[in-house]
Amino acid sequence: MPDDLDSDSHSVYSLHYHLILVTKYRRGVLTEDRTNFIHGVIGGFADNYGVEVSHLDGEDDHIHVLFKAKPTTDLVKFVNTLKGATARRIRNEFPELKDEQGDSFWNDSYCLVSTGQVSLDVLTEYVENQRQ
Repeated sequence: MPDDLDSDSHSVYSLHYHLILVTKYRRGVLTEDRTNFIHGVIGGFADNYGVEVSHLDGEDDHIHVLFKAKPTTDLVKFVNTLKGATARRIRNEFPELKDEQGDSFWNDSYCLVSTGQVSLDVLTEYVENQRQ
């Protein structure tokens, strides 16, 4: 089993997530400078949600955010705050985006996938072989 575990007073956990955000209409507006700016914005409030961002990158029309969280993290609230804060701040920093994107920066939907330190196949085999 994994050695990279976090803990608090009554639990031990390893909660890693992969978030994918797509720009509205998949417009290719995410330059490297804008992606780096978004990373900085997220870093400014992630601690408030018990989140630690480990990687953030993507292409011109979407980003991938890898992060770990605590069991008490409200993931929906974190993602919605992330989308709202980054959209607001990036439009203020890069006013030319108003012409390119209009009023919305991110697509309404997002993809959030839990990840693990081992594959699902390895974990399934581990659980199935407990009584052998």
